[in-house]
Amino acid sequence: MKKRLFAIFTVAALSTALLAACGEKTAATPTTAPAVKEFTIGGIGPLTGGAATYGQSVKEGVELYVKEVNAKGGIDGKTVKVIFEDDQADGTNASNAFNKLVENDKVVGIVGAVTSGAALATGPKGTQSKIPMVSPSATEPTVTKVGGDYMFRVCFIDSYQGVALANYSVDTLKSTKAAVLYNVGSDYSKGIADAFKSNYESKGGKVAEFLTYNDGDKDFSAQLTKIAAAGVDVLVLPDYYTTVGLIAKQARNSGIDAQLLGGDGWESAELFTIGGAAVEGARFVTHYFSGDEAAVVANFVKQFEAEYKKAPDTFSALGYDAAKVLLSAIDAADSLDGAAIQAALLKTNVEAVTGTLTFDADRTAVKGAVIVEVEDGKLKLVDKVNP
Repeated sequence: MKKRLFAIFTVAALSTALLAACGEKTAATPTTAPAVKEFTIGGIGPLTGGAATYGQSVKEGVELYVKEVNAKGGIDGKTVKVIFEDDQADGTNASNAFNKLVENDKVVGIVGAVTSGAALATGPKGTQSKIPMVSPSATEPTVTKVGGDYMFRVCFIDSYQGVALANYSVDTLKSTKAAVLYNVGSDYSKGIADAFKSNYESKGGKVAEFLTYNDGDKDFSAQLTKIAAAGVDVLVLPDYYTTVGLIAKQARNSGIDAQLLGGDGWESAELFTIGGAAVEGARFVTHYFSGDEAAVVANFVKQFEAEYKKAPDTFSALGYDAAKVLLSAIDAADSLDGAAIQAALLKTNVEAVTGTLTFDADRTAVKGAVIVEVEDGKLKLVDKVNP
């Protein structure tokens, strides 16, 4: 009987020990998830099609800044990867690119879209998905309002150029009487024209002539005859270089010797080819000037030329700045969470290539601009204007 009880107790003890051992195995110490060593940002812009030059330039600027960040150890030890999608400046293509970047590539933020139409199509999607988007160059006034809280841009809007030109005309050129000749079929041209007139008159100047023409017009003699008779000291031509060159020639032939002023649509080597001597001395407002001796500009130009064996244009500079703003916010947020990055973007204060940059209440860049002049068929920096 004692032997039998002893055997029963022995079996019970062994069973208890086995159960305990099994329990220890099932309660294994939790393992820590591997640390993230890389994260991805996206880019959306036209790499093919009629606007491809804009997208290619932005892409080069973005990739240059990402390369510089990674060469310094990345952000918080994480390597930055960038995937840039071609939208051909089309809203539908841009939306498809956004879906791919977010759903397949798991981006934490996007530089783009480059063009206004594409930005209007993708901005709301960014806010809905809580993916911060920083457009380098979408200047249409409602882009950030339509896009919502996660849509930002590092460029100034069209109307800002009109304000800057009015301030420069009155404060620096001491202008008292101006004329404006603009393209009634272009929102860009009309936006600058309206803003110039309103601000110029608020500063005591007189807009003696506020005249229009239509897309495709080649003969501006009727309007220029009126302007010549008005005796203005400034003539504002807020259109693109192809049209401005023609108007400048006809203006000089009409005896108009007023200071010619315009916006960033003038920026092209073709302006000199089309306008010739008529655009000598003309000045326009733009985002940056590659010959600026400021250290941040000079360093960017040096690095860009070393990487791509060519000089950077404005879109390259804006792409570089957009990437810098986005990645600086990710660094400041110390997080890859969209809401945290968005909150950091709102506090942006970055010394960028195109100016020291903050955001206003609508998440549009607040920054200065430069005034450049045509001299001997080339551009030179003549002034800087602040918002």
